[in-house]
Amino acid sequence: MDSTLDRLVVGLCKLTARLPFWVIYGMADLFYVFVYYIARYRRQTVHENLINSFPEKSPKEIKQITKKFYHHLCDIGLETIKYNRMSEKQIDDRLKIHNPELFEEYYQRHQSVILIGMHHNNWEWCGSMQRFIKAQFLVVYNPVRKNKALERFILDNRERFGARSIPVNHSVRTALEFNKTERPGALILVGDQTPPSNSQFWTTFLNQETAFFAGPMKIAVKTNQSVIFQHTHRTGRGRYEVFYHKLIENPSQVEPEEILMSYIQKIEEIIQAEPEYWLWSHRRWKHKRPAHIELHERQPVLKYQKQ
Repeated sequence: MDSTLDRLVVGLCKLTARLPFWVIYGMADLFYVFVYYIARYRRQTVHENLINSFPEKSPKEIKQITKKFYHHLCDIGLETIKYNRMSEKQIDDRLKIHNPELFEEYYQRHQSVILIGMHHNNWEWCGSMQRFIKAQFLVVYNPVRKNKALERFILDNRERFGARSIPVNHSVRTALEFNKTERPGALILVGDQTPPSNSQFWTTFLNQETAFFAGPMKIAVKTNQSVIFQHTHRTGRGRYEVFYHKLIENPSQVEPEEILMSYIQKIEEIIQAEPEYWLWSHRRWKHKRPAHIELHERQPVLKYQKQ
């Protein structure tokens, strides 16, 4: 029964992906009403995350951000489904890639890189970037444990232009292997989700003690691969531009903590500038720091500059 239902869900996704964008966004508006007002999907989690992250904001401001977030959540959910049937022309009309030549620089030197992003705006469409670079995109993901049919649908989306999907427990091994192959790789990590409760890296983030995956730091240290940051900026409904920035050029020449701290600094700047586009519905702060684990100090956050 579960397998039949899973396949039905994927079938509906594939049918939805064939619809034109004006229908997609009409559906997103209807879903917003259902998700926000009727189902009240994780409303308490979102509210708590926002008031703890922005204690200086008024209840009215928090409510405005909350509503914008739910609108955007419904948009990117349907945009992700639509991506399954988007033509290259549709993608190029809606997603502008800045400075892809940054990857060519490393490719010519036969160097793999670590590409680290965040759950901000539409991160799924960025896999189409594989068309423009020679390095092999390696997308690290957490398996969908209860719906293999849906997981296959998601992975097919991410791999449709040649990227490879790598389970998170194989990410270190894969990064090391691509250091030895003829074709350099770009290991894609998204490091702003909730890590396991035994995480050893804690710092202040959005006015709260927060745990982070140490994976990006550990992989960069093991491989000495340059770390590149990806930022997707929203320019309109269903329209984005992607910027790539060198974050750490040579990990062997900095303290390991600086690698992760640079990333944390960057994502906090972006979230503070555009809070409605981050994924507030995940339970980011469900763990509390054990007393025996160090809290790493941070520098004050600067105003984010897009370029």
